[in-house]
Amino acid sequence: MDPQNCGQDVVRCTLCRDAVAPMYCEVCHIDLCKDCVVEHLSYTDGFHKVVSLKQFLSTLSYNSVCPNHPTKPCEQHCEECNVPICGLCLSSGEHDQHEKEDILKILATKKALIQKDLLEFKKSIYSKYQEASANIPVQRADVRKHSEQLTTALNKQREALHTAIDTIVQGLKTEIDEMDKQHLAAIEKQENKINETMNEIKQVILDLKSLLDTSDVGLVSKYKSRIEEFRKLPSKLKISLPNFLPQKINREQLLEQFGSLSPLFIETKERGYTVPSAGAESSPPARPLLDVPRLITDIPTTGFEGLYSVSCLSDEEIWISGNCKIMELYNLRGELLMYVRTKSGNWPEDIAVTRSGGLVYADKDDRSINLVSGTQIQTLITLQGWKPFGLCSTSSGDLLVIMRSDDDDDHYDDDDYYYDDDDDDDNNGSTKVVRFSGSTETQTIQQDDQGNPLYSSGLYKYLSENRNLDICVADSLAGAVVVVSAGGKLRFRYTGPPSIPQESFNPRGITTDSQGNILTSDCNNLCIHIIDQDGHFLCFIHNCGFQNPWGLCVDSRDNLFVAELDTCKVPKIQYYNSSRVDGCVTCKQC
Repeated sequence: MDPQNCGQDVVRCTLCRDAVAPMYCEVCHIDLCKDCVVEHLSYTDGFHKVVSLKQFLSTLSYNSVCPNHPTKPCEQHCEECNVPICGLCLSSGEHDQHEKEDILKILATKKALIQKDLLEFKKSIYSKYQEASANIPVQRADVRKHSEQLTTALNKQREALHTAIDTIVQGLKTEIDEMDKQHLAAIEKQENKINETMNEIKQVILDLKSLLDTSDVGLVSKYKSRIEEFRKLPSKLKISLPNFLPQKINREQLLEQFGSLSPLFIETKERGYTVPSAGAESSPPARPLLDVPRLITDIPTTGFEGLYSVSCLSDEEIWISGNCKIMELYNLRGELLMYVRTKSGNWPEDIAVTRSGGLVYADKDDRSINLVSGTQIQTLITLQGWKPFGLCSTSSGDLLVIMRSDDDDDHYDDDDYYYDDDDDDDNNGSTKVVRFSGSTETQTIQQDDQGNPLYSSGLYKYLSENRNLDICVADSLAGAVVVVSAGGKLRFRYTGPPSIPQESFNPRGITTDSQGNILTSDCNNLCIHIIDQDGHFLCFIHNCGFQNPWGLCVDSRDNLFVAELDTCKVPKIQYYNSSRVDGCVTCKQC
């Protein structure tokens, strides 16, 4: 069978879909009847080349030779084998059970698809890539501009630090000048007294010589020796000369004081979902936990009847707060370095040290968040209708605050004890975590994806940001550690290991360490739970004789500090294996 003649018998016009199509447009790849040719050529959307279908097929014949029978033209296309086939292929029976299509129909369909793809590439896809390509220089320029802004900010901070150092140095120089004046004045006073005495001695000598030379018995008999008066030599000045005591420059503390760069965060957005590529800190090499944690020291405190919070200012100094209006700074020897009274006279509900070394505290009754700088207190945030409880400073310099609605006060008596109302729901969504950048609220975390409250309405909630940017909340009333991602999505709830009854787990303080592990104090079971960043229980710290453990923090070397409510002591504990031990005090149970 001649495929050219056969094709002309069955091919219909692509436009009118009725008349036989003796013509073919090689540009648009469509079949045309004689009546539609004129109409098609009148289109002004591009160049057309209309030829007879017979002519087109004649040019096609060379390319449609059967691959298995080179002397035979292909008439059909086997769909299953995806190959063109000739009459001999059909007679062989190899394709009897396969679906077959006319070769011209397949050709027309594929050509139409190719044309459609070509148009989309030319008019849509390529232009979008051109737009993306054109935006690359803009992005590069933005990078340079932002880097220049960062550099300017760094230089400004450097100048401020230089100015502060120059001011300190100038102040010390002024002290030196003043001490020099005092020292020289003392020397001059001594010199004057010595000279005065020497002049007096000279006169005595002259008087004595005169008496030796005289014969006047009366004058000589009146002489009284003054030798004892002058035998005592002039007192010698005892001066304690001032010394300069340079402190070892701690680069980490200097970096905290100077400021830091927030992490770069790059997102690749595709089809509505986001793939984060950088931002959260990478985990350091894993460190083994000690089988038996070591009590390094007990730091005693004074002036408190109960301790609630502890926060590391450095590896050598800690801030503490409790049930009074005073916040105190101690060194590891238990020496009080300084103290600050709250601005309102209320107890601080929680404290935290910022990345720059400032102290922030939450005033529940005053509904405020305050910053302590030296002896000055600045109110950063004043809340309306909400009371702050726990707070923490994040790696980016933001503040995270967990707060409860004033509407929930009906659940508490005068002593702040929670009581249940059978007609109300404890989880009524009246507690939320809010992120603040400066005094600006930038994020609120309150419900899960199903609209259920993430946190209970009870008191005693503390929080900490993990190194993977998760937000970890110790929810005492719920008996759970609730962990959400930086975007506020619930990751998991930890309610204690199987070894203890779930209802007995009572988390209070919470902190995270350099390994991304989460530590929470359990005041019912008198221990510390350590879980990994995915909520898997790792171990207890329960061998150090805790008495109502409450607030927690870790220093830069992952030593744990625990604020004990009852004893008002702060045990320092090593719980990771390390070649360096700061001096272990053996626990009673060790």
